[in-house]
Amino acid sequence: MKVTETPSIEAVNPATGEAIKTYRTLGSEEVISNIENAHQAFQHWRTTHIGYRSQLMLRAAAYLRQNQDRYARLMTDEMGKTLKDARSEVEKCAWVCEYYADHAANFLSNEMVRTDASKSFINYQPLGVVLAVMPWNFPFWQVFRFAAPALMAGNAGLLKHASNVPGCAAAIEEIFRESGFPQGLFSNLHIPSGMVETVIRHPLVKAVTLTGSDKAGRSVARIAGDALKKTVLELGGSDPYLVLHDADLEHAAEVCKNSRLINGGQSCISAKRIIVVSEVYDAFLKIFKEKMAAVKFGDPTDDTNDMGPMARPDLRDDLQKQVSESVEKGADCILGGKIPEGEGAYYPPTILTEVAPGMPAYEEELFGPVAAVIRAKDEEDAIRIANDSVFGLGAAVFTQDLNRGENIAAEKLNAGSCFVNGLVKSDPRLPFGGINESGYGRELSYLGIREFVNIKTVWVK
Repeated sequence: MKVTETPSIEAVNPATGEAIKTYRTLGSEEVISNIENAHQAFQHWRTTHIGYRSQLMLRAAAYLRQNQDRYARLMTDEMGKTLKDARSEVEKCAWVCEYYADHAANFLSNEMVRTDASKSFINYQPLGVVLAVMPWNFPFWQVFRFAAPALMAGNAGLLKHASNVPGCAAAIEEIFRESGFPQGLFSNLHIPSGMVETVIRHPLVKAVTLTGSDKAGRSVARIAGDALKKTVLELGGSDPYLVLHDADLEHAAEVCKNSRLINGGQSCISAKRIIVVSEVYDAFLKIFKEKMAAVKFGDPTDDTNDMGPMARPDLRDDLQKQVSESVEKGADCILGGKIPEGEGAYYPPTILTEVAPGMPAYEEELFGPVAAVIRAKDEEDAIRIANDSVFGLGAAVFTQDLNRGENIAAEKLNAGSCFVNGLVKSDPRLPFGGINESGYGRELSYLGIREFVNIKTVWVK
């Protein structure tokens, strides 16, 4: 396959539009060399004692915390999240490193099974070099939630990060290198998207994980499937948050506001469709609008601001088109909805009501600070609307009847993560992933570390 290689990747500050730094992309020969080096490092790494791997992973956690402010500023400068959110992201990365350092040995220990053999058990062995294609919205966390379990399982990692966060990509490689991991075991590939297929098809690359759009996921899955390589895909979402008649409306509105605007609204698992039963719709909307209107957005380095810019001007413009088209088709914009004047990729907190099928706000993922508030006739109708989506990543339900909430979350909502009276979030202790067009496979927990291993049966007579 002929590949057109670009000479550089430029990081641009979305709050100011100013160029930060230019990074040279790798040529084809350098990419092949990185793959071969990762494989060589894997051959040794797979033989190391898991206790030794744990020591290095704990060093990575410590290194993250020691450099928390530097890495937070890097994220803020490259993709616009607030400094306080960026600091929290660094801490969460340290947490996932510690979690797998503490628990990987147990998760990967042999499981004895009673059969007709004198001894039989399930054994977990690493696959080899795993390629991670990662997005810009949580530029550290998305990578570490893959890398910590994959490396602890004995694999090697290659990172193809989003082109607008090249500094974050380079910094993550630095973290593993400075923490003592073998040279080449985890390396960053500054490459254009056109070279991803070459990497996937290389015989030394054994698996691929991608977090991103459904379009990117389909492309990677198609290539990897043709090459018969394992994939894990975490794709888009249009998470429904159901507010039932007996919900604590103040609490529900606060959680929905926080969820919808976390990371500037640029999260797969934020509250994109807020579905409220008719009985409390007007009361909820009044509280929710007041909370959204009180949010301050501006300079992400100013800790008094709740929200910074979107990651890129083109993403902000795409969001505006979805809002405008929804309004043209009958939605009512009761807050925000207009690009502010001045520099930077800013977009205000926005609320759309009267949202119905056929509108982008109903059918598509709105990846920015726009909430669709949808009226449902009753609980049954709210569940129907929630499941009327091609996505299936997260969902939440608000009710003071915990038994009802648990039943709806466990039995009636079609999503990979369902929360009751709280915002959907990822947690190292719980599996994370979606169904339908939100992807497949799981990250985190003991299930996540077992995605990229050979689950081997051993039978001895």
